[in-house]
Amino acid sequence: MRAVVQRVAWANVVVDGVMVGSIDRGLLIYLGIGKGDDEAARAYVLGKIVGLRIFPSDAGKMDHSVVDIGGALLVVSQFTLYGDVKKGLRPSFESAMPPDLAEEHYAAFVREARALGVTVATGTFRADMAVASLNDGPVTIGIDSAKA
Repeated sequence: MRAVVQRVAWANVVVDGVMVGSIDRGLLIYLGIGKGDDEAARAYVLGKIVGLRIFPSDAGKMDHSVVDIGGALLVVSQFTLYGDVKKGLRPSFESAMPPDLAEEHYAAFVREARALGVTVATGTFRADMAVASLNDGPVTIGIDSAKA
């Protein structure tokens, strides 16, 4: 499982002209699910995300998590995180989990994040989405369960 995590002042996602998810201060999460990903991969990535100490303390050090600051997550499905361009210029997505199974993992990720008490907004799985955000810092972190 792969995630690109951005610390944001705000973020939202629009589908067919309708805003379907929006957060203020928190983390914008682009979440990709690969073939073979399981509950352990999901738990690893989710644990890293909610525990990331990338929000500033009063001293200006990155020392607080999204939980510490009462922030929110906007989770956007992003199978293109598994794009492979080793051969040619058109990405192959063979390593991405098939959509039906990936959607189950995506829904479980969101459900498990909410169970931790984190406010979670979402995009729409398999939709063409317009994502807007104000990256705060900027701070962008990649997480890959294969490197656990």
